[in-house]
Amino acid sequence: MVAANKGMDWTAAAFGAALAYLIFLAAMFLGHFWLRDAGGTPIANDFIDVFAAGKMTAAGHAAAVYDWQAHRAAEVAVAGEDFVGYYGWHYPPPFLFIATALSRLPYFAAFLLWVVATLPLYVFAVARIAGKREAVLWACAFPAVALNAYVGQNGFVTAGLIGAMLLLLEDNPILSGVCLGLLTYKPQFGLLFPIVFLASGQWRVLASASATALCLIVASILAFGFDSWIAFFHSIPHATDVILTGGHAGWNKLQTVYGFARWIGAGNEAAWSAQISIALLMALGVVFMWRGRIPFELKAAALCAAVLLATPYAYIYDFPLLAISVAFLYRHQAFSAYEAAVLLAVCLLIAAFPWVGAPLGLAATLLVTSLISRRARKIAFPHSDVALQRA
Repeated sequence: MVAANKGMDWTAAAFGAALAYLIFLAAMFLGHFWLRDAGGTPIANDFIDVFAAGKMTAAGHAAAVYDWQAHRAAEVAVAGEDFVGYYGWHYPPPFLFIATALSRLPYFAAFLLWVVATLPLYVFAVARIAGKREAVLWACAFPAVALNAYVGQNGFVTAGLIGAMLLLLEDNPILSGVCLGLLTYKPQFGLLFPIVFLASGQWRVLASASATALCLIVASILAFGFDSWIAFFHSIPHATDVILTGGHAGWNKLQTVYGFARWIGAGNEAAWSAQISIALLMALGVVFMWRGRIPFELKAAALCAAVLLATPYAYIYDFPLLAISVAFLYRHQAFSAYEAAVLLAVCLLIAAFPWVGAPLGLAATLLVTSLISRRARKIAFPHSDVALQRA
C-alpha cells in the first residue's frame, strides 16, 4: 500500500471492485447473457470445451477429443444447438481427469463448481504471499478474476499452482516440485522454470516435478489409453497453425509479443522473431536475477511476469498469474505512490480489454516488469541512479 493510514481506503476499494464483479455477473446471468440464454440452454464459452471433452472421455472416446470435428459436435450437443465458432481442446491427456469428473454433473453445476473450487487456490496464494488478510480482497479485486470467471477458464489453477510452487520452494522443495509437475497441464507456461531452477541448483524441485509429470503420464495412459497421447501430439501442429499462424481466434486476444506483432500487421516470421527474442531476454534476465543476490521476493515476481512474456500463447484469462507477481512485489516492500499509480494503470488496462479489443494484457505485464526491474536495479546497482533512490 502507499501508506499505512490509507490501507483501509485501498481495502474498501478492493471490496467495492469485487462486489461490482459479482453484481455484473449476476446481471449478465439474469439478462441471459451469461451461462444460459432465455430458453435455458447453455451459452457456449470456453468451459464448454472442457465439459464436452469430459463427456467424450466418459463415453470411452478420449483420443477423439483431439479430433476437432468430433469435439465440436460434442460441444454442440452440450449446448443443445449450433453456435458460431469452436472452443478447441488443446490440453494434454492428464487434464481429462478433471474434465471427466466435471462432466458427471449437470453443465451449470459443473461450471459453477469449477469456478468456485479453483478461485480459492488463487486467492489463498495471493494472501499467503502478500502476508495480509486483506489481500484476499485485493486478489478478488484484480480484474482478471472476473474475466476468468466469466468464461470458466483455468487461470485460477495456473496462478495458484505457480504461487504455491514459489511459496514452497525454499522450505519444501519436494512439494514445490509437485506443484510444478501439475502445471504440465499448461505446457506453454513451463518454458522458463527448468532453465531457472537448473541455473539456481534447485535439483530436488526438478526431480519432484519430473516424477509428478511421469506419474500423470502413466496414470493418463492407464485411464485413457496410449492413443490419447498420440492424438494429442498429432493435434499440436494443427492447433499451432490455427491459433498462432492463422490467428483464427483473433490477434487481439493473444496477450503476447507474438500476438501484438501480428495485431499491428507483422508477418508470421517477424512475429516469431520478436517472440523468440523476448523469450531469450526473459530467460537471461531471470537467470541473472536468480543467480544473483536479489531478494527472493523479487526473483519470484520477475519469474511470474517473465512467464507471461516468454510464451507466445496467453489469453486474458491467464492473467491472475500477474497478481501473483504483484503479490511478491508487495511482499518485498510496500508500494510507493508511484508504484501504486502504475498498478492502478495495470488494473485499468486488464479491465478495459473486453471493451477495447486490443492486447492490453501485454502492456500490463510490461508495466509490472518495469516496477520489478526498477527495484532490482536499485539493489544490484545502488549507486548507479541517485534519483531512483529518492523515488
